[in-house]
Amino acid sequence: MERLLTFSPEHEMFRRSLRSFLEKEIVPYYEQWEKNGIVDRDAYRKMGAQGFLCPWVEEKYGGSGADFLYSLIIGEEMARFSLTGFFAFLHSDIVAPYIASFGNEEQKARWLPGCVSGEKILAIAMTEPGAGSDLAAMRTRAVRDGDSYILNGSKTFISNGILADLVIVAAKTDPQAGARGVSLFVVERGTEGFERSKPIAKIGMHAQDTAELFFDDCRIPAANLLGKEGYGFYYLMQKLQQERLVAAMINQAVAEHCLEITLKYVKERQVFGKPLSSFQNTQFCLAELATEIQIGRTFVDALVMQHMAQHNIVQEVSMAKYWICEMVNRVASRCLQLFGGYGYCSEYEISRLFVDARVQTIYAGTSEIMKLIISRGLGLK
Repeated sequence: MERLLTFSPEHEMFRRSLRSFLEKEIVPYYEQWEKNGIVDRDAYRKMGAQGFLCPWVEEKYGGSGADFLYSLIIGEEMARFSLTGFFAFLHSDIVAPYIASFGNEEQKARWLPGCVSGEKILAIAMTEPGAGSDLAAMRTRAVRDGDSYILNGSKTFISNGILADLVIVAAKTDPQAGARGVSLFVVERGTEGFERSKPIAKIGMHAQDTAELFFDDCRIPAANLLGKEGYGFYYLMQKLQQERLVAAMINQAVAEHCLEITLKYVKERQVFGKPLSSFQNTQFCLAELATEIQIGRTFVDALVMQHMAQHNIVQEVSMAKYWICEMVNRVASRCLQLFGGYGYCSEYEISRLFVDARVQTIYAGTSEIMKLIISRGLGLK
């Protein structure tokens, strides 16, 4: 089925260039990063040097001023190579937009060029040990002290937590104001009072560094306040649409890749003297998965078009984040089953896709939180 999205010759040239780059500069090293539990910093610099980080950033800050389809292409091609633990999309399409949208001119000029080049790796810190998706219940505090803020508290499950040079931290500046008392701050690597845990051991996403962050009388310049004090919750809500759309985009591409490698495998694998693909169970299973994947592709592409047209689609992207992240788990599980015992061997690509898929229904808002948002959109309270 022809895609709803229209890609220009420039888009396709970018895709080919990116694919070649990933094959040569990223894929050969990925297994070692999985073993190390972290992606090499140099990978971000290489991505940046080729224009594969934050391509949408304005030219005056070092970007290309490209449209959102370039971000989509990057996510799809990284999924094609099963680079599920290399969170370039988090850096480029989830965190950097906060600086571009809410930073002042001095902040954008100071930080965005490094984001584009890969010299400054980004993370965002919202989740706390006692307040997962409930941002209003956060306990991290920021108290104004002259031309500084004193930050105290901790954050957990922070993706890029070890690598990050700039962390956007959500903190309460007015504990009595509820959601209106949340502000965002950019905390820079090396700031006194800012410490990180060792990487959190996870069942999957091994190349992706996840850590707990600690702020103990961490003094940050008042100039590192992002946007206005007390507007942090509003800023977070404004950017969650793209964050959840990106999650849906990435997982849609992963589901497609699971199907692609499984189709290849079942045609080659011999069982009782004939290809595994010739059995009706195999055919029906893959027919069902292909149908779900096609439904997801149509939905995601339609949402991308609406997002690029700046429509408010919070309800719809919540549906997409919920359904597609659940779908990729179904797809990865059933595809692994068709690989038989080989699917349980880590040397087979499907095994990593299966394990890495599990967290998708948890981060960027759990499936349960997505369903709560959808319910409220239906007028159910």
